[in-house]
Amino acid sequence: MAKRGGFPGMGMPGNMNNLMKQAQKMQRQMEESQKELEEKAFTASAGGGVVEVTISGKREVTKVKIDPDAVDPDDVEMLEDLIVAATNEALRKVEQESTSMMSKLTGGMGMGGGLPL
Repeated sequence: MAKRGGFPGMGMPGNMNNLMKQAQKMQRQMEESQKELEEKAFTASAGGGVVEVTISGKREVTKVKIDPDAVDPDDVEMLEDLIVAATNEALRKVEQESTSMMSKLTGGMGMGGGLPL
C-alpha cells in the first residue's frame, strides 16, 4: 500500500525544521550583509577626476567634490553631465557590491533576482 501524502523516504517534520533553520540563518546573514553594505562608501569620478561623487550603501549621495578648474560659467552643462556620470558610476558600484554579496549568500542558487540587499 502506498504512503499517504508527503514524499516517500522524507520525514517531513525533521526536514521542515532543517529548512526553517536554514531560512532563518540565511535571513540573519542577509540582514548582516545589508548592514555591512550600508556602512560602506562608494566613490566614482568623471572627467579625469575633476568631479568625484561618494554614495553610501544606502544609495545616498554623501559627498560631491568638484575641482575648481571644472567650473566654467560658460559651460555649466558640462559640469552637470560630469556630476551625473560620476553619480551613476557610484550607484553601479553599490549595485555590483550588493549583487556580489547576495551571490555569496545564496551560493549561486540563482536567488535574489536583482533585489537590493
